Amino acid sequence: MIQAEFLMAEGGAAAGFHITGHAGGEAGTDIVCAAVSSAAYLVANTLTEVMGVKPRELRAEDGDMLLELASGDRQKCRELLLGLRLHLEGLMQQYPDSVRVTGTDI
Repeated sequence: MIQAEFLMAEGGAAAGFHITGHAGGEAGTDIVCAAVSSAAYLVANTLTEVMGVKPRELRAEDGDMLLELASGDRQKCRELLLGLRLHLEGLMQQYPDSVRVTGTDI
């Protein structure tokens, strides 16, 4: 199962995300994994390469992606992270056995 955890700072500000796991399909052919990975990389690349944000922490390994924003960048990145969360929640509704979206206060 893919776990998408959205990191929430004080006051409800989006502080980043941590996505782990696999949907369980065959590697390279699983549409749920592909949809989640593609969306997460789109957001990470937009934040870092287009908007010039320097995350407090960023790592991407097989089945594990973490992006945590510095406090000064959270407000300007809010809408993009909200869009990712809405997208992943839609996938969770379509594929409830493959995707779980949660929020965690940091």
